[in-house]
Amino acid sequence: MKAVLAYSGGLDTSVILKLMQERLGAEVITVTVDVGQKDDFKAIEEKAYRFGALKHYHIDVKEEFAEKYVSQAIKANGLYEKAYPLAAALARPLIVEKLVDVAKKEGADVIAHGCTGKGNDQVRFNLGIQALSPETPIVQPVMEWELSRDWEMNYAKKHGMPVSEKIYSIDENIWGRSIEGGILEDPFAEPPEEIFEWTISPNFAPDEPEYVTIDFENGVPVALNGEPMELLDIVVKLNEIAGEHGVGRIDHIEDRTVGIKSREIYEAPAAVTLVKAHHDLEKLTLTKWVLEFKDMVDSKWSWLVYTGLWFEPLREALDAFINEVEKDVNGTVKVKFWKGNATVVGRESENALYSKELATYEKFSTFDQKLAKGFIDLFGMQSVLAYNLKTAQKVSNLEGVKTLVKKVS
Repeated sequence: MKAVLAYSGGLDTSVILKLMQERLGAEVITVTVDVGQKDDFKAIEEKAYRFGALKHYHIDVKEEFAEKYVSQAIKANGLYEKAYPLAAALARPLIVEKLVDVAKKEGADVIAHGCTGKGNDQVRFNLGIQALSPETPIVQPVMEWELSRDWEMNYAKKHGMPVSEKIYSIDENIWGRSIEGGILEDPFAEPPEEIFEWTISPNFAPDEPEYVTIDFENGVPVALNGEPMELLDIVVKLNEIAGEHGVGRIDHIEDRTVGIKSREIYEAPAAVTLVKAHHDLEKLTLTKWVLEFKDMVDSKWSWLVYTGLWFEPLREALDAFINEVEKDVNGTVKVKFWKGNATVVGRESENALYSKELATYEKFSTFDQKLAKGFIDLFGMQSVLAYNLKTAQKVSNLEGVKTLVKKVS
């Protein structure tokens, strides 16, 4: 049997690498996909070969991840439950795509991964593999063989695997960093400062604010502080700038796909900044009807991505709508970073639907205020009638209702 294993070099996948050789007699090809995690990829490759990998692939997809996935998340204001910027969820379909590519190239019999039976990633990996390669069986050792962390630790020590006594489970890519485990499993406990790497505590952030401008074209960031840049470079730079001001810390209770409520901690300085700036520009350039409908679309899009339904036709249909309306989302947004906050303090666009001549209270206003009278009567007619009808039924004021009906007729 030849197997392709999604390999991070951590405890789970290193143990799985050995176990698949022992229990299944498998030749294992390991695949590490680089979506921006700060890992020593050379050390991961050496570890894979040391513990029996037939072949190892390191695939750098950071640019592809930014251009095809992060860009769409920005256009969709991608936030699951209005909080989580979907960092891990967004990367999984791309990782699965590369796993399947290697499996087909190498003629693998199965694809394996290290997801547990409690988390969201098993759904994302399995559905993705089933969509892209329905004929390929999936091996999920942690769930199928009921591997506990204690058992894995003992197994690793017996086989000379380096074991970390780390308390927290970390997952990261260019779009965000998640931290789980330890004291964080108590939802009332404040996260200790030691868990954060991308963001400084707002208490120790600079006393002076810092301003940046972000240019958007068709809803996608194309320049930072007036300098044209690739999206990947903008994300990396904003992670640094915003993080230095304590921006991007997220602490919320999340509904996992499998039904469990979990306490999640994230760091996402660039994601928080760009989604906020983008949504603000939308409010300047899109009609209120488009905005109202797009809020529903964005929420559904985020839910589909989070729950592992990237390959669902509805997601593609929603993308088509999003891409169409984003043609008008062009302009510049000014953001102020200060003490943990990213605040939009300015915006401009050639597509702006804001008109100073209409909005101003000065005498040069072009708005005809006399139009308001008829508009108000028509706009609230049914509401006023309904309220007064109920009131009349209570106090027998039917004559008053008849008078009102006659007045608006």
